[in-house]
Amino acid sequence: MTTPTHALWGGRFASGPDALFRAINDSLTFDWRLARQDIAGSRAWAAALGRAGVLSAEETARLDGALADLDAEAAEMPHPPIDSGAEDVHTWVEQRLVQMLGSLGKKLHTGRSRNDQVATDLRLWTRGAIDARTAELRELQRSLAALAEREIDTPFPGYTHLQRAQPVLLAHWALAHFEAFDRDAERLEDARRRLNRCPLGSAALAGTAYPIDRDALARDLGFDGPTPNSMDAVADRDFVAETLGAAALCATHLSRLGEELILYSSGEFGLVEMDDAVTSGSSIMPQKKNPDACELLRGKAGRVIGLHTGFLVTLKGLPFAYNKDLQEDKEPLFEAFDQLGLCLRIASRVIDGCTFQRERCRGAALGGFANATELADYLVEEGVPFRDAHEQVGALVRLALARGATLEDLALGELREHAPAAKQDVYRRLTLEATLAKRDVQGGTAPARVRAALADARQRVGAR
Repeated sequence: MTTPTHALWGGRFASGPDALFRAINDSLTFDWRLARQDIAGSRAWAAALGRAGVLSAEETARLDGALADLDAEAAEMPHPPIDSGAEDVHTWVEQRLVQMLGSLGKKLHTGRSRNDQVATDLRLWTRGAIDARTAELRELQRSLAALAEREIDTPFPGYTHLQRAQPVLLAHWALAHFEAFDRDAERLEDARRRLNRCPLGSAALAGTAYPIDRDALARDLGFDGPTPNSMDAVADRDFVAETLGAAALCATHLSRLGEELILYSSGEFGLVEMDDAVTSGSSIMPQKKNPDACELLRGKAGRVIGLHTGFLVTLKGLPFAYNKDLQEDKEPLFEAFDQLGLCLRIASRVIDGCTFQRERCRGAALGGFANATELADYLVEEGVPFRDAHEQVGALVRLALARGATLEDLALGELREHAPAAKQDVYRRLTLEATLAKRDVQGGTAPARVRAALADARQRVGAR
């Protein structure tokens, strides 16, 4: 039995691959997603071979035309061409070229290896995927900025340890999540910058034997330049690990946003209602409105984190340069970016459809002695050392709890029993508006600062 004609490596072998080996080895079912990137890289490689004098101008033009036709063909194919018998997407492209051009199709792989070919294809795909996810992140940021603008004057309870801590503006909460997603976008953009080097011309590991202008080749494919070391170029999957890591952290931030909205929409909090379009009901309990979209944001984070962790484990023991283990880079990357894109899009939809219950938000911001820190700060301004002020206010909280009252309900005489420095003007300082306004530092929740932060946020997403 001879090696099938679809293989790119058969001459050394007296017999073809076992069916079980093909089941574990062949990758067309998933690397088909790289078809158009592979064709783009092949067109650039044909041009590079032409510049190097390996191909004539006529051969280069014929190859480029056939590859352009093949690109259009691949774009219209809804499924991988499994019936072709091709081992992988690279084999399919060459197989079709030979069918279209005869022996000229066999010349394209001159000086190139699947090692530098697939590394280039995957960088091209990842670059496009990063651009798509970054655009979706910016849309989510715009949704959060729009929410901040809608709720610019709405007080909201701030929590630490999931206990009411201090009041903030709801816009301040929305912009807090905006900042986390801004870092996610920056991480993806930074990863894009690092991956944007072209491995083509590295061949299997030692570099191509032909006089390829790698700078021109890199420019043709939109890269910033060629990779500097041929062995590293085919071994490197840092760009996969890095983008998976950025995806995992972004998924974590989505999960945290989802978790807060789940809590705030519960009957116990009652601060927000989600749009019907992103919730579901119960098959047995007619009254239920379940925050399924947010629960899936939370659930899918574990999936993306697992993909990142699993790929790092794949990488950790690999010697340089190429090893077949690296074929395991694609499915985690594809799945992580698919899931992340879906989550980013639904998160924008969730935020756009949220209706915050303003009176309940205000009531929650007032509750839980959230103005206790403000009272301590007032006493400090009256000359009381902060540690003493902290102790005095703690005693007043105990008194108010025993009375079933708030701090501002206590009479001035009662306040002065534990905080002798308190004066009549203390009550003005204990209002919600005064507590918010006092946090007038850069990054604080004072209304003027939040408005400035919102303007800055809008400028940032607008500029990008």
